Amino acid sequence: MDVKSVFLNGFLEEEVYVEQPSGYVKKGEEHKVSRLRKVLYGQKQAPRAWYGQIDSFFLKNGFKRCPYEHALYTKEVESGNFHISFLYVDDLMFTGNSVIMGGNFKMSMMNEFEMIDMRLLHYFFGIEVKQTNEGIVIS
Repeated sequence: MDVKSVFLNGFLEEEVYVEQPSGYVKKGEEHKVSRLRKVLYGQKQAPRAWYGQIDSFFLKNGFKRCPYEHALYTKEVESGNFHISFLYVDDLMFTGNSVIMGGNFKMSMMNEFEMIDMRLLHYFFGIEVKQTNEGIVIS
């Protein structure tokens, strides 16, 4: 899955002000500035704000963050079903042993964030993944 406009999703923790964009300045109010509520694309706080938001989403939905790899989240339920998600910037790869759990996860992500469902994994970090009825080949 791919999150659209990933760096526009996060909220700022500190106060950031910007000048008025040219063409939108009112006469007599040239001195006014605007306070940003959300990050702007390219702003140095954008990656951290995004990670804070996605991390909060996972934790409030019962996932545990891996203490050794902060982009890896796991969830296990009493029935023995499990779900594993790996995040790399705006790309999300997930797996598990329950189709229902995976479908619920996908729907909750798409309700929270604007996302594109890339379907089956074909490439990740330059690794080719072929999935067939006979098995999975990674090369």
